[in-house]
Amino acid sequence: MSEDKPVVVFDLETQNSFDDVGGYRNTRALKMSIGVTWNSADQAFHRYGEKDIPALIEELKSASLVVGFNVLSFDYEVLAAYTDEPLRSLPTTDMLDHIYRKLGFRVKLDVLARATLNIQKSGDGLDAIRWWRAGQIEPLYAYCEKDVEVTRRLYEFGKQNRYVQFYDKRYKLQRVAVSW
Repeated sequence: MSEDKPVVVFDLETQNSFDDVGGYRNTRALKMSIGVTWNSADQAFHRYGEKDIPALIEELKSASLVVGFNVLSFDYEVLAAYTDEPLRSLPTTDMLDHIYRKLGFRVKLDVLARATLNIQKSGDGLDAIRWWRAGQIEPLYAYCEKDVEVTRRLYEFGKQNRYVQFYDKRYKLQRVAVSW
């Protein structure tokens, strides 16, 4: 990673659910409601609405590394409806993709955060859609910022300690070696 280019942690929320758009094959139809980044250059969160997507994409392109959770298959795919930029070619650490490749199954961000950091998310994606539809934009941004913070802290823990943890179906604590 370049010292002069920041690390950007990224998450977005959508206006619609998969049920609304006919399933996972229609991810681009979900439409972004809001996006949030945390940028190592200024150690601050940045908020983006749908009209601000060009600026969001510029911030992602300026990064030495984009960090996210399911960003390759979800967040970038949602943004692909708005741009011709090859987002998947950005230097990216997708923690879900990394863990899936190690384990062969998906583990939720909240499950990893609880077991690794003893912190949790403040809601889920369906809550985010309800807030959007109710015009409750501040709770929506707060929720997304919390997800970005949880993602950043889990990434930093894994980078420093070379593992993250989760509880399996038998409630046994499991470690997953990571190399991000």
